[in-house]
Amino acid sequence: MKPAPFAYHRAESAAHAVALLARFAPEGGRVLAGGQSLVPLMAFRLAEPKHLIDINRVSDFGALRTEAGAFVIPATARHAAIAAAAPLPLGGLLARVAAHIAHLPIRARGTFCGSLAHADPAAEWPLVFVTLGGEARARSEAGERRIEAAAWCRGIMVTALAENELLTEARLPLPAPGTRLGFAEISRRAGDYAMAMALVSLEISHGVIRAPRIGVGGAEPVPRRIEAAEAALEGAEPTEPSFRRAADTAAEAIAPMEDVQVSAALRRDLVRAMVRRALRDARP
Repeated sequence: MKPAPFAYHRAESAAHAVALLARFAPEGGRVLAGGQSLVPLMAFRLAEPKHLIDINRVSDFGALRTEAGAFVIPATARHAAIAAAAPLPLGGLLARVAAHIAHLPIRARGTFCGSLAHADPAAEWPLVFVTLGGEARARSEAGERRIEAAAWCRGIMVTALAENELLTEARLPLPAPGTRLGFAEISRRAGDYAMAMALVSLEISHGVIRAPRIGVGGAEPVPRRIEAAEAALEGAEPTEPSFRRAADTAAEAIAPMEDVQVSAALRRDLVRAMVRRALRDARP
């Protein structure tokens, strides 16, 4: 299929993009960055924006950088570029996650912020953003707004971003020294949508786990931290029985989605397995 007719607008600056969005968002205007989520939806006519606002030539978003204890990801930063620019251990985690995003051509074109804005339940970057406690910065003609990760995802492909707001950057906090990060995902084939995935962050102090974070994605309408599983790990030794207990807790805490390919029961079992694998990935 082909997209429905639309008008194309090329933004020359962030201010210009915001002005275009203020004008055309009420008429169904959408922002075009990498286009790897939006364009397929348009091709199947699942999305029919009347106006596309192209921000690819906007240079004043800035570069990938470390600033004030955070890794800053501007609106047009591509998937493939992110891991190489992030300091360790965050960069190592982002490289492992990025390898699961579709295929190389899509990773070379798609953007981190575009993935956040679309909030697909099976997308990897929203899980990273929510689990690590990131911050989004959105701009409209009324000014800039900061949105915490916990408030970002509202539902399937629904975020806290207003229709007239432009997501200008996302920020991921830099992990404390010695933090261990792990990730695991399962799909039917390489590059397919995730059926379940898990991301964990652990601090190991005097042989026990401190400040654990366990996030689950691809299983519910939105990615989220599983606080009950985190509580099960706090103060525990990083051993297989502890990991098994946390994974069981996470699996029981979710309300799994169901579709023609994956039953709710199977998705719950996949979450259990992915949490255990992510914890093993993070173990010293």
